[in-house]
Amino acid sequence: MALMPQPNQSVLPRAEAFLLLVLLCNVLCPLAAWCQSNSGGGMEVRGFRAEIDVTVSDSSGEIISTPANVKLFRGGSPYNQGSTSNGRIFFILPNLGDFTVMVDAAGYKSGQKDVSVNTEMRFEVQINLQRDTSSNVTPGAAGNPILAPKAKEALDKGMQALRDDKLDEAEKALDQAMQLAPNNPDVLYVLGVLDLKKRDWIKAQSVLEKATQMEPNSARALAALGMALCNQKKYAEAIPPLEKSVQVDPASDWETHWSLAESYYHSDRFDEALKVSQQAQAESNGQVPQVDLLVAKSLVAVGRYEDSAAVLRELIKNHSDNPEAATARRYLERLTADGKIRQQ
Repeated sequence: MALMPQPNQSVLPRAEAFLLLVLLCNVLCPLAAWCQSNSGGGMEVRGFRAEIDVTVSDSSGEIISTPANVKLFRGGSPYNQGSTSNGRIFFILPNLGDFTVMVDAAGYKSGQKDVSVNTEMRFEVQINLQRDTSSNVTPGAAGNPILAPKAKEALDKGMQALRDDKLDEAEKALDQAMQLAPNNPDVLYVLGVLDLKKRDWIKAQSVLEKATQMEPNSARALAALGMALCNQKKYAEAIPPLEKSVQVDPASDWETHWSLAESYYHSDRFDEALKVSQQAQAESNGQVPQVDLLVAKSLVAVGRYEDSAAVLRELIKNHSDNPEAATARRYLERLTADGKIRQQ
């Protein structure tokens, strides 16, 4: 017997915990066998495997030192992705075929190049990005992209309005920040938080996807993107960014773990749902009845009926005035009627 899932609850990242971090991805670089990149794409034999080695430079040919997000497509479908280290990244290819390399970097226009991999050799691809003059991002700077004073003032004002739950005021300030710095990942992230608070899941997804493209290892942006997908019931799509967020930041808050557990549950990954929902329960100190309900449902899904009943009874005891208490009573009645638990 499986308990009926409740309508998905919205979970919002806490805007007041906004941290201007850049969590850089340590990407494995080629070792001594790496040869110099050739403009236009060259190739050399390197064992019995196919590789695409990507070098990202600016218009002058200078290596872009800050991480760039590189996506690899095969036949128009996503194939692999990663971040550059010192301007370079390589992909080992288990399959041959026609590939497209797409690159995004803060402060630059996107670039791409096609490469046909028809033999097990190493293919070098150099992509030169053009400076985006409309961006307020300082390219090549270490750490977070730098905001111009007016853009930073607008962003700070929008963040404060979000903390005060003044959504109209926040939207006005963030619109100004977007006009001044349309490609800044911090601005995009806070705008995504605003869209989540407005329950505009589709718009939030679009904005947060851009933020994670620019900062592929930002735990907060990945968590927010996963929540936007989870709220659309796109559970399978929500799992990768939520898992990566937890991997990047093991100290993620209970909302992130709850969203991940919810996505596991609706993807029939019940053992994982139970483990992560119990983690969210511990992090929330048992003060969030929605989390308790998810723990109870996950326990039923793995056949631990008496344990589920114990969680439900504790929920009713601690949150008797909450709507979730009525749901918990219905669950207990079902478990009893189906002979899964002892009647009390």
